[in-house]
Amino acid sequence: MHDVESTAPSGPQDDEDRAAPVFAYLADLGIPVETARHEAVFTVEQSRHLRGIIPGGHVKNLFLKDKKGRLFLVVAEEETRIDLKRLHEAIGASGRLSFCSAETLRAVLGVEPGSVTPLSVLNDRDGLVTVVLDTVLMTHEPINVHPLVNTMTTSIAREDLLRFLRATGHEPLLVPLPAPQA
Repeated sequence: MHDVESTAPSGPQDDEDRAAPVFAYLADLGIPVETARHEAVFTVEQSRHLRGIIPGGHVKNLFLKDKKGRLFLVVAEEETRIDLKRLHEAIGASGRLSFCSAETLRAVLGVEPGSVTPLSVLNDRDGLVTVVLDTVLMTHEPINVHPLVNTMTTSIAREDLLRFLRATGHEPLLVPLPAPQA
């Protein structure tokens, strides 16, 4: 692990402790990753300055539920514009989707808002979440995600991300996400 900034973020030990289970799981699977430490970033906009430092595809994550209460973690390339009014059709959801509450996020994925990541399905032991990966994202190598905390970015090979998801019991849906109509 290396620091992107010369100063460590506040609470680095706490963040390393929170990220430790995912790093241990990846190591058990024999999946190599590289992780950079940086200040907390909560949005794609706040993380843009990392693009020249951390190569590969950067993600945005949407934690959503449908009318029947089914949960979806939609993972897309950060610049992808998604038509939320049509997304349910592309992913097989029942009716329009809405964002999950912070409480549901904590209870199901075990992460705080701003730290959502496909790696958080490690905490979804009941298999409640359907992971949706945008096909555009899957053209990148590597793919950059948070390791359960937003003060680090972990680079993982796309095939290793798929292997991780499957090992956690989350067979991902790979779909082209609908763009907003002009």
